[in-house]
Parts: sequence; structure tokens; C-alpha cells
Amino acid sequence: MSQENLLSSIKNLAATGASIAQTRLELLSVDVQIARTKFISLLVMIVCALFFLFFGLVMLSLLIVIYSWESDRMLALGLLTGGFLLIGLILTLLIKQSLATMPKLFEASIAEFAKDREELSR
Repeated sequence: MSQENLLSSIKNLAATGASIAQTRLELLSVDVQIARTKFISLLVMIVCALFFLFFGLVMLSLLIVIYSWESDRMLALGLLTGGFLLIGLILTLLIKQSLATMPKLFEASIAEFAKDREELSR
């Protein structure tokens, strides 16, 4: 009779382990879907923003150069070029900083796996 109880306990333990694994894999799958959706929407917004900002800057530059055509067109072009390069460098540094401080992917799943491992080791 004790062998049957032991076998039953092992089966229950295996079923519980499989259930925990399934739950964690489903959580991981949801994390991947959320990350993918956020990444795609962010990428589309970035591309659109860059497109409109680029053409806005081109039009502003043309306006400034045409306005100062008779007096200081070279100074206007030089200042605009320097300003654009400076803004580009600042944005590059901000992007690098943002990428360095970005949270880990699957952070919630990793934390849950760590909790499970800790519970099982007791």
C-alpha cells in the first residue's frame, strides 16, 4: 500500500511540476507578445516622427537661407549645419543612455522562475 501512495505522490508531484512549467511558459509567451507589440508600435512612431521632423527641418532651413540670401547666407548655412550636428550628437547620447538603462527583457518571468526555484529548494 505504501508503494501505491509513493507512486501516487510522485505522479501528483510530476503533474504539479508540469502545471507550473506550463504556467511559466504561458507567462513567457505573453511577455514576448507584449514586447513585440510595444517594439513594433514604437518603431512605427519613431519612423513617422523622424520623417516629419526631417522634412520640417529641411523646410525651416530653406526658409532661413532664403530669408538671409542677400545678407549672410553662408553664416546662416553654417549655423544651421552646426545646430543640426549638435542636436544629432545630443540625441545620440540620449539614445545610448536610454538603451543602457532599459529594463531586462522577461524580467517578470525571470523573477517568477527564481521564486519557483527557491520554493522547490526548501
